[in-house]
Amino acid sequence: MSFPQLIGYSVLTLAVWKLVQRRASRKANTLDVAGPESDHWWKGNVESICVDGFERCLKIAADYGGAIKLHAFFGDKWLYVSDPRALYHILVKEQHNFEEIDDFIFCNKLVFGAGLISTLGEQHRRQRKMLNPVFSISNMRELLPIIQPVSHQLKSILVSNLSTHNSVELDVLPWISRSSLDCVCEGVLGYHSAALDTGNENEYTEALRMLSSSISKTIVFRPIAPIIMRNFSLYWCKKIADWLTISWLPTQTMRNLRELRHVVEIADSGSRTIFQEKKAALAAPSLMPSQSYDTSGGTRGKDIMSIMLKANASSAEGDRLSDAELLGQMNVMIFAGLETTTAAVARVLYMLAKHPHIQQQLRAEIYDAMTAHQALEVDHSYIKDSFGSVRLPYDSLVNLPLLDAVVRETLRLYPSLPVLARKTTTAGSVPLQFPVRSVSGEEINTIPVAKDQIFVISILAANHNQAVWGEDASEWEPERWLNSTQVGVKDGVRYAGVYSSMMTFLAGNRSCIGFKFAEMEIKDALAALLPAIHFALPSEPDDSGNVKEIYWKTSVFHTPVVKAPAGDGETPHLPLSMRLVRE
Repeated sequence: MSFPQLIGYSVLTLAVWKLVQRRASRKANTLDVAGPESDHWWKGNVESICVDGFERCLKIAADYGGAIKLHAFFGDKWLYVSDPRALYHILVKEQHNFEEIDDFIFCNKLVFGAGLISTLGEQHRRQRKMLNPVFSISNMRELLPIIQPVSHQLKSILVSNLSTHNSVELDVLPWISRSSLDCVCEGVLGYHSAALDTGNENEYTEALRMLSSSISKTIVFRPIAPIIMRNFSLYWCKKIADWLTISWLPTQTMRNLRELRHVVEIADSGSRTIFQEKKAALAAPSLMPSQSYDTSGGTRGKDIMSIMLKANASSAEGDRLSDAELLGQMNVMIFAGLETTTAAVARVLYMLAKHPHIQQQLRAEIYDAMTAHQALEVDHSYIKDSFGSVRLPYDSLVNLPLLDAVVRETLRLYPSLPVLARKTTTAGSVPLQFPVRSVSGEEINTIPVAKDQIFVISILAANHNQAVWGEDASEWEPERWLNSTQVGVKDGVRYAGVYSSMMTFLAGNRSCIGFKFAEMEIKDALAALLPAIHFALPSEPDDSGNVKEIYWKTSVFHTPVVKAPAGDGETPHLPLSMRLVRE
């Protein structure tokens, strides 16, 4: 073992010891709220609830209410919250007293840089102020024609394998992921990633596709990162990571860490190159040299990165973001946009395959909208794809009632990010809309909390809350959005979410800033695919006589897998039976 490697492992050992010491010696808080018993003497029950625990998340919320005590590591007590008033208090009214946890902030800073999800306080406020206008409706209207060729290319690829008579089973997940990456790169960066053009991938594109899975595999290191980053600069943190990821150490954990380190390096290098070329193009567009990456993408400066650079350059000195901050936004938007839209489009197609009558109604709505738009454009200025399908303009696309209802209902029931965490910066109390029970069984309306109290915010439980959404809260019913103008409001009670009273994209100044872009991308993909392709669940047995049953695993994101014996229950797959739509 070399001397640098010895230093790296010494630092890692010290960090683990400090973590164990801190957790073990922390004074047990007096969180007087009822909750399920601990599953393990030192791991508690957090892992069994939050990792692949979709049904259990809903069950404990139904059993104990909107505020529940969980047993975390080494005797810590966390508060699992889904109550509407409590979430308003935490995320909106008193948000300055409830910050992101250290694990989240430091790990994001290490991987993505100084972007929105890696900053706090005044720095976060400045970044948010700069980025809010970038995602305006007017900019979305300009962006839609830029990403529409991607969804129509996806349709062309899928259609090329189909006929009108015989169904073909195909794993659509990798194609949806590639399409989402192309959309994000075109719309956010103005960079043509060509992810759908298999065989033409470059190192940067492959690194972006691998980033999410690499992060998920190394989640065990998250609690250690804050201890190291508080005591070392970012340069030395990366050096320590280099020393730790030595090739001769055979453990799978270290192999995963080596993979993440390699993927982050490639992604960061590619992003920096694109960023510098964007800056050069803005400064002197007529003097641009030959580019390392195709950053034209046909966007004509209408991509989000170009808009952000122009806005930053024209801002007052005090509001201007540094290059490191701008690069951080770029990295965050790629990652967040890729994972959330991939999961959402995959889930919508799965739900439509389960509900063919709604699929047919939605197909008819999209077809009628295309026909109407074609009739309105008497000068034939509308755009068609290679199959003759009309590309809908932004206002027509986002205002289709059933399409909007299907997307909203799917995002409500199956949020891409089921839970997230906060911690208190000072002692205080959290008010509740609906009373819960204390440990002694007494009914309480307010919960006193100590400084550094950890909260698990359950977006999933909030979106399934029967007290707000009705007794059919856990049923996929798109019609609810068509039959009422007060969906998600019951007896005057509602959630404070930025999107349709649901918590999918959060609330307050840390809500998802790009949700309009995500919604537009999801709807555009569906509007491209459904007029041409009929989707159904797998029904034909495989070579072993087993029919593929799809199961959605829950960890950082919802991921579809095929259950045993037809699949391994781990590898992401979404096999769907498809055929061309019959006239």
